[in-house]
Amino acid sequence: MLNSTAQHSTAQHSTALAQLITKLKEIFQINQADLDFGIYRILNSRSTEINQFLEHNLPKKIRATIQDFNQETVVYNHLYTFFSRYYDNGDFISQRRYKNDTYAIPYSGEEVMLHWANKDQYYTKSGENFSNYAFHLPNGKKVQFRLIEADTAKDNRKDNDQTRLFVLAEPQIKIELDENGDEIQTDILPIEELGDKLIVHFEYKAVNKKEKQADYIDQAVTFLQKFAFQHQDFLQLFDLVPTEKDQSRTLVKKHLQDYTTKNTADYFIHKNLGKFLNQELDFYIKNEVMNLDDIQQETTFSSIEQNLNLIKTLKTIGQEIIAFLAQLEDFQKKLWLKKKFVTGCHYLITLDHLSEDLIEQTLQNPKQLEQWKALFNVDASGAIVSEFCKNQPHLVVDTSLFDAVFQAKVLSEIENLDEQTDGLLIHSDNFQALNLLQERYKEQVKCIYIDPPYNTNASEIIYKNGYKHSSWMSLLETRIMISKNLLSEQGLIAIAIDGLEFSNLEILSKEIFGKDNFINSLSVQHNPKGREKEFFADSHEYMIFISKDRNKAETNRLLLTSDELDRKYPKKENGKQYRELPLRRSGSEAQRKDRPYMYFPFLVNKETLQLNLLPEEEYKKIFVNSIFNDKYVEELKNKYENEGFYFVLPIRSNGSEGRWRWGYSSCIEGINNRYLFAKSDGNNTVIYQKDYADNTVLPKSFWFGERYDASTKGTNLLKSIIPNNKFDYPKSIYLVEDAISISASNNHLILDYFAGSGTTAHAVINLNREDNGKRKYILVEQGEYFDTVLKPRIQKVIYSEKWKDGKPEQGDKGYNGVSQIVKVLKLESYEDTLNNLELRKPVQDLADLGLSENVQNDYLLHYMLDVESKGSLLNTQDFQKPFDYQLNIATTSAGAYQPQHIDLVETFNYLIGLRVEQFDDKREKGIVSVIGKLPNGEKAFILWRDMEKIGYDELNRYLDSRSIKAGDSEFDLIYINGDHNIPTVFADNDDIVKTLKVRSIESEFLERMFG
Repeated sequence: MLNSTAQHSTAQHSTALAQLITKLKEIFQINQADLDFGIYRILNSRSTEINQFLEHNLPKKIRATIQDFNQETVVYNHLYTFFSRYYDNGDFISQRRYKNDTYAIPYSGEEVMLHWANKDQYYTKSGENFSNYAFHLPNGKKVQFRLIEADTAKDNRKDNDQTRLFVLAEPQIKIELDENGDEIQTDILPIEELGDKLIVHFEYKAVNKKEKQADYIDQAVTFLQKFAFQHQDFLQLFDLVPTEKDQSRTLVKKHLQDYTTKNTADYFIHKNLGKFLNQELDFYIKNEVMNLDDIQQETTFSSIEQNLNLIKTLKTIGQEIIAFLAQLEDFQKKLWLKKKFVTGCHYLITLDHLSEDLIEQTLQNPKQLEQWKALFNVDASGAIVSEFCKNQPHLVVDTSLFDAVFQAKVLSEIENLDEQTDGLLIHSDNFQALNLLQERYKEQVKCIYIDPPYNTNASEIIYKNGYKHSSWMSLLETRIMISKNLLSEQGLIAIAIDGLEFSNLEILSKEIFGKDNFINSLSVQHNPKGREKEFFADSHEYMIFISKDRNKAETNRLLLTSDELDRKYPKKENGKQYRELPLRRSGSEAQRKDRPYMYFPFLVNKETLQLNLLPEEEYKKIFVNSIFNDKYVEELKNKYENEGFYFVLPIRSNGSEGRWRWGYSSCIEGINNRYLFAKSDGNNTVIYQKDYADNTVLPKSFWFGERYDASTKGTNLLKSIIPNNKFDYPKSIYLVEDAISISASNNHLILDYFAGSGTTAHAVINLNREDNGKRKYILVEQGEYFDTVLKPRIQKVIYSEKWKDGKPEQGDKGYNGVSQIVKVLKLESYEDTLNNLELRKPVQDLADLGLSENVQNDYLLHYMLDVESKGSLLNTQDFQKPFDYQLNIATTSAGAYQPQHIDLVETFNYLIGLRVEQFDDKREKGIVSVIGKLPNGEKAFILWRDMEKIGYDELNRYLDSRSIKAGDSEFDLIYINGDHNIPTVFADNDDIVKTLKVRSIESEFLERMFG
């Protein structure tokens, strides 16, 4: 029977072990058995093996190393302390401590170093998940969870006694300020029924740390239950969706669990968790286990040996746990960095690019006619093709409204497709889009303009752990860093920001690009009225300009507006504008001694005011051997005044000798070309220069005026194009135009990966209208308004320059439309990747193979996820029928997934960086070919075929028809899917051996997607 001391020791041991296992289950995320999405679904499928490792293998290994019962408890406590310290609600945060609350950060001797809590992590949270989680009931009714408030800690303090949870909103009146500073009042109810849609409002607010999200979910369920019994259409919310743990779980509870978990977990993925935790474990052991501070105290050999054994065990077990965690984190990083599939591709193309045959097909499509009526107020019913082509050359055809054959026909008729394409719109998370564009657009972008979320209450980054600014900086850092690769050596990036994050952004941008490449930070008065705040009325924001390489950076002067031009150059002569400038220099270095040869007289005829200069021999005698000959000047004065001239010297207002701004030779030229003239009242004669207009000006560091008013030139402008849109505070179109004009010329590429309402594309189109430029644009946006605001805005401004109440207006040049080809892509999301992932267990269990426990552990800790997911993310066997390749893609933000065809052809083009020249799409016959240039300049031929339709014989006949064979091909490289019998070696009549480079699409695809 155990004595009381032994009983106490046993209890401590059991508590320590249970505490550690509970913490590790939380870290391994297998304590969320009710969640069936993302990484939770994957780990729950292996919960048995993980539990076996935590509850059996881990304690067994520790006992085998340490025989002392109390020492074993110490190991459990240390492991719990260590992992609790660095793990914080789903993330691993650098919290290295020397003593108590004293922290250390990595430092390599830099003069200034920027550090933030999440610096070593990818920010992965999609902002859309917070605001727009939706799902459909079996009866077709839609339910949406919408976030209306994100309560934040004042000054980002940690509020250690509080946590933030999703709570059903209380009835409230919400008051906001619009761009003019006027109050907008909105009534917010917990539940709002709009037709077939039920909106449930939530707040993300601070509550007592002891409270749990599960309790608030139950409160919401109870509230919705009362509502549903009064509104029978929504009773299906309470259909049972049971789990082993919760047999009474309802559909609405399942979605609430998914919603709250998606929005409070998995914000970050560590860039190198294994290295980070192993370094921290070493630091922890040296500072808190070795007891170095007590090293001088009396110790025995046995105590030292015991302590070393403890340290060895702690390090060995800690490293095993770290290996498992690193496997999980590295696997998620692999999924995050994986290039994403193109899930949809269509084009917006003006009629002037289409043949009459294609236009006739267009006029027979009711969906297209309906869109033309809705967007452009154009009724095309009964139109005659030839007249329609002539009268509506810039009407935009949307190929998403047609079948695949129509789009294939359109693309086949366009030579040099990529060169002719004016814009690229990508509906995607911006990091994923930028990642896919790396090969295709490396160092080709001249100007990046972005207007990221400001992190204010109106555009807040929802955060956890109290790291509001750190989350925002991680979001910006990874995206700016990856976009830097796309910027040309001469390129600039312009970033709009307000005062809250301005200082952080300035330091961050200098760290990414180098402080020597910083150009300037501008102040922009975007709200002349000012928005009232506690101490000042805010009326300005900022814009940061930074270069890829300041020594190679190219910038442009800004064009003056017509009003500015008239103010600066008020006079006109022969159609030219000019201003009158006194020729005598003012300001610095304006004295005779500063430029002696610029001190000489003008001779002005007293009757005609005609200008003359001294003969050159007289001019040269005024200043000889570094000495002024004032006596000679006086003699000249008397001489010429007696001959009827005003003798005009550059005498300053204080009576001292000055100088002219031009030299003797330049003044002769100015007189001959009538650039110089005199004015005289008889007592005072002044020489003037006609300064003809330069319609450009060096950009100033303060931009102000009606031109930059975000209300009239942003919000109101957008409303005139798309009335009743719900987009908040778009930038002034002129602000974006000027930022682009400074950074790019009329044939450059502009990128915006926080595209919002599409102002950047609008600005590029406007600039091209003005100077017939060929600027191109890439816009990336993930918001739901991509389809409701951004895309229709671009369609509209292509068609017409002016709009009112959503309808086009004609000006002096009619609608002044522009010719455009715009490509529209939709990409797979990170959550799509997670939810298509499946783990496939080995055919035979490892234990049944007779493998040792150590080998089984090694597999579990290091290899399980990679091995068992193989083929799930990209199964190249499916490339035998590439046009049938499918993934489950989210149709709503809730993750309602349905099978959707994946465009492997487009995806591969971007993976290899192909500049498409010709696109021959005959997938209905089983074959698609693409011709283009690779980044290294090689000409490539890419051939995709359905191998059930196109066998060896059909393939060879097709290649012969394209004159593609070894030794006689215009192509440097051929890519083809599946097995083939294409000869790659050929000997000509002179026995000269030639080769044809043929590569497998499958192997290249696999390497590029994960490379």
